[in-house]
Amino acid sequence: MLINPKPLKSYPWWLKPFFWSQQRRYGQVLKPGLLWARIPKLFAAVALLYGVLDRKRSPIDPVLRSLVTVRVSQINWCSFCVDINGMVLMKRAGSEAKVEALSQWRESELFDDKERAVLDYVEAVTYSDRQVSPAQLEVLKGYFDEDAVVELTGLIAFQNLSSKFNAALDVPAEGFCKVPLADDFKEKSGD
Repeated sequence: MLINPKPLKSYPWWLKPFFWSQQRRYGQVLKPGLLWARIPKLFAAVALLYGVLDRKRSPIDPVLRSLVTVRVSQINWCSFCVDINGMVLMKRAGSEAKVEALSQWRESELFDDKERAVLDYVEAVTYSDRQVSPAQLEVLKGYFDEDAVVELTGLIAFQNLSSKFNAALDVPAEGFCKVPLADDFKEKSGD
């Protein structure tokens, strides 16, 4: 990591419940949380936004939300995000198959038409050399109402924020799962 977290006791008392929740959910306080918390109000805003996007009553089902977060993380070369979001995807999907095939989703028969439409949209939003086309939005509107498309776009944008933050600060994977990074990551990094 390029910047280290502060000692846990140095964070404001009102952040402790967030840290306890991470400890209970993941068995540890996550390094990205500790980095965001160096600016406590920024951490609170990011945590609140994440909570809204990953709520139970989201119009985007949990497996699809996880496919989005892992794919964005792969594209942005975020080892930590691929690791933790891959673990969540495996739990939500009930198997490793889609997790393992995600970087090659276009060639895989594991993904249905709705997932393909979402993953195509994810890539159009995330890759800086692409743009979303009206045709992609029309395909999405076959599966989602406009509010859900806005929420999906917000989720993609949030995961871009999170994964770019973690990748820029070189936050390492913590061993939650073994999910392949995007193939273009392997090629560029020399792996």
